[in-house]
Amino acid sequence: MRAPLSVCLLARDEAERLERCLDALDFADEIVVVVDDRSRDATEEVARRRASRVERRTYAGDVEQKRYCVSLAKHDWVLVVDPDEVVSEGLAASIRDVLERAGRRAGERRTEGSTDVVAWELDRITWHLGRWIRHGDFHPDWKLRLFRRSRARFVGRDPHGRVEVDGPVGRLSGELLHYSYRDLGDQIARIQFFSDQAAAALVREGRPFRLRDLVLRPPARFLRSYLLKRGFRDGLPGFVIAGASAFYVFLKYAKHWEATRPRDEGPGD
Repeated sequence: MRAPLSVCLLARDEAERLERCLDALDFADEIVVVVDDRSRDATEEVARRRASRVERRTYAGDVEQKRYCVSLAKHDWVLVVDPDEVVSEGLAASIRDVLERAGRRAGERRTEGSTDVVAWELDRITWHLGRWIRHGDFHPDWKLRLFRRSRARFVGRDPHGRVEVDGPVGRLSGELLHYSYRDLGDQIARIQFFSDQAAAALVREGRPFRLRDLVLRPPARFLRSYLLKRGFRDGLPGFVIAGASAFYVFLKYAKHWEATRPRDEGPGD
């Protein structure tokens, strides 16, 4: 019997990885996929073969897109995953267990001060550069992805919004397998995209550019990832990841400067 759970995904040009993601979600009663209308591969076709509901929608920012996807769910318990993530068997068993226990308590009368857990964090582990990364900026990487939507909302700044809940949060055993990057080139391309989004959000919020952000934050991010969070224990991949993280921070603030600096007229104008 499938769990009374709605799984929500956003997808764009993810046909290659989406099928593997959906294969691991057979335990859920409903799968909702919102396809970015900029998608140009077979993402929508794959989703329509496997999902319960598929909507094609103009991209409105990560936070708003996820709000919309969750609004389509028919169950109160919602699991949000990305196409490049796979729910491991151990994690699936943990999810089924907590939903069964929640279901058994559903008929009981709850007091106003009930301490029932309303959301769960998942232990995400990333495969990159030929190994599972267990240190640095990539791990530990607890993500709040399973929640009661009646007690939760998406907040924050694009492209990295978060789920905010009204009630206790627990942590599940089992791992959410994250196949984030195809290679280093793919990671750099993502850094370009996400730094664009982050810089645009700073501009929208009216945040003034500060030189110290551009000068100090990138090396601070490298030191945090490589030394403080022990990225060195992942060998050379840990060093590369720390450098890429610092590069993302550098680009975010460099693009913020570029977007807010006075525009000079061209030669001869």
